[in-house]
Amino acid sequence: MKVTLDDILAGESRHVLQTYRRQPVAFVRGAGAHLFDVDGRDYLDFVSGIGVASLGHAHPGLAAAIAEQAATLLHTSNLYYHPFQADAASRLSQLSGLPRVFFCNSGAEAVEACLKFARRYWHTQGAKGRVGFVAIEGGFSGRTFGALSVTHDANYRAPFAPLLEPVTFVDPRAPEALASAVTDRTAAIIAEPMQGEGGIRPLSREFADAINEVCTRTGTLYIADEVQTGLGRTGYPFYSQALGLRPDLISVGKALGGGVPMGAALVSERVAQAIAPGDHGSTYGGNLLGTRAASFVLDQLLNQGLLEHIQDVGAHFERRLRALALRHPAITEVRGAGLMRGLQLVYDAKPIVDLARERGLLVNRTDEKVVRLLPPLTIEAAEIDRATDILDGVFAAVPAEGQV
Repeated sequence: MKVTLDDILAGESRHVLQTYRRQPVAFVRGAGAHLFDVDGRDYLDFVSGIGVASLGHAHPGLAAAIAEQAATLLHTSNLYYHPFQADAASRLSQLSGLPRVFFCNSGAEAVEACLKFARRYWHTQGAKGRVGFVAIEGGFSGRTFGALSVTHDANYRAPFAPLLEPVTFVDPRAPEALASAVTDRTAAIIAEPMQGEGGIRPLSREFADAINEVCTRTGTLYIADEVQTGLGRTGYPFYSQALGLRPDLISVGKALGGGVPMGAALVSERVAQAIAPGDHGSTYGGNLLGTRAASFVLDQLLNQGLLEHIQDVGAHFERRLRALALRHPAITEVRGAGLMRGLQLVYDAKPIVDLARERGLLVNRTDEKVVRLLPPLTIEAAEIDRATDILDGVFAAVPAEGQV
């Protein structure tokens, strides 16, 4: 018997904890940049699971690697060695320049690991009072307690206080404020090189320079939260590289497993030297399935031309979005890099998201007035053209005040 959207909604309303505001569509199949709902309708996917489906949906090579591994051996725990952790770690080191990797299951867990490792570093140095963090206004690092503590939005934070302390938030438009925020009790600065949930807002070069300066002068560690920006999304292996930032730790997630839950904390040698067995761990982190998938994704970036492809189609994407903005005054700014783009609107983005979905294009809303676009890294120029044509019609159909 065919399952309908109403069947799914009814089951979820009875049994699933209501922590998400879902859109009224249920997907059952994917192919490349396309998703198909329970009724067989085709949607062009410019959300890609919030940047997770890096190789698109049902990528034949990734599917074959996962299937082969599932039929061979999924998990043995970190009590034992297996062939794939070292392979995935070496590829991450090649992309990032950081020599050590801790594997986990999500971006939030990677942030948690980075926060722990920063504190452990100072504890090892004998500076046990260096436990604080400086984070960025508008930043989002996750919903677990440590990651939530360095996430700025009070709507996320307030219901769960008290959180990890002390944390000081700095306005990224005020690089001069960073020096006074960092004290002899600061373990690390944590900042997304480009804010994702905060509206696709890159750090300025001036703020990046301020991070480098204060970290060099005080020894403070810098954690680059690249859960959304990392692994080619912006056309760079990591967007911190585009800004000249020199992170001691990098949090990675989303794109790493191509859809298989994977995260990683990338660690400099000086921090790694402070970490001892038992300081951190994960039952599932780095298991055979996850690292086999990660190795496949990373090979696509490093050896199969995917990074160059992102740079090419990313430039085309920017041209099409800027042309779109010239035709529609509701779009006041186009931000981002590569295949991570945001359209700043004069009104709430929800009617644009809803009407685009009705017309067969999936985009999403962040920071209320921003349309976020995160297509698969394998997207083709023709699919970008199709998506921007749909958006052209959507903006034309939504009145200037944004009410439909």
